[in-house]
Amino acid sequence: MAGGLAALLDDIAAFAKLAAASIDDVGAAAGRASVKAAGVVVDDTAVTPRYVHGFTPDRELPVIWRIALGSLRNKLLVILPGALLLSQFLPWLLTPVLMLGGTYLAFEGAEKLWEAVTGHHQEAREVPAAAVGPDTERTMVRGAIRTDLILSAEIMVIALDEVAEEPLGYRAASLVVVALAITALVYGVVALIVKADDVGLRLAERRSGVVAGAGRLLVRAMPRVLAALSTLGIAAMLWVGGHILLQGVDDLGWHAPYDLVHRLGELVHGVPGVGGFLAWLVDTLASALAGLLVGAVVVGAWHLVGRLRRRGGAAPGH
Repeated sequence: MAGGLAALLDDIAAFAKLAAASIDDVGAAAGRASVKAAGVVVDDTAVTPRYVHGFTPDRELPVIWRIALGSLRNKLLVILPGALLLSQFLPWLLTPVLMLGGTYLAFEGAEKLWEAVTGHHQEAREVPAAAVGPDTERTMVRGAIRTDLILSAEIMVIALDEVAEEPLGYRAASLVVVALAITALVYGVVALIVKADDVGLRLAERRSGVVAGAGRLLVRAMPRVLAALSTLGIAAMLWVGGHILLQGVDDLGWHAPYDLVHRLGELVHGVPGVGGFLAWLVDTLASALAGLLVGAVVVGAWHLVGRLRRRGGAAPGH
């Protein structure tokens, strides 16, 4: 009896170790996937505060919460099942799908850069939601969730590509962890950004001395932080989109572009002390340049099609 109990305890201990190892593996896989998706996360974090702009302070956090729940539904109920089915039955489609996402990121980055340079901003995305009625709030939340669907799909496909060789259960668990972690990170940061100026204003009004000075500094700094975050988001989209495209064409058999980037990286890798950083910088700049070139082509085609459509619509009136 004692021997049987000891054997049972040994089996339980072995099972517990196996479960712990599995959790560690899932965590590691999810961590690798999250790092790969970091560029898109920056853009997601930069985009979302626009949808909260103009609401009264008491509605900002509830709106962010509703958008976060919508984002989580996007990831877990829409994107996750489709991504897993794709990886299980049509894994060869992952690279083309990923490249489509990379092209979209490059387009978005190049479009935002074009708007920043020319000043031709899309007014629809800048309209504040100052009319704080329920209908306006629902409209803004739906718009934010639609935008999130595209960015979340890219995050999840990038994550899936990182764990594509794992068993189906590990893939599913890793993507669930990524979905939860990324959503919490993005919308937690968004909440901090949106409420930071309110916190600063409260400190400036209710405290004195150093604390009040810190509050005033926070209020003055937030517009610069948002501007810097927007710029970082553009750079991240071009870099991540370009890297996905370079890696994709290499996987599909056209090795010359990625080989050239590797050779350029090897030229500086041997520099004492900073070789590793310089190699990373070369890869990053080359990826961003590739993203900018592809994005510029798509932006040009997009504007040309829009122009032709407007001419076609105006023709009957002449």
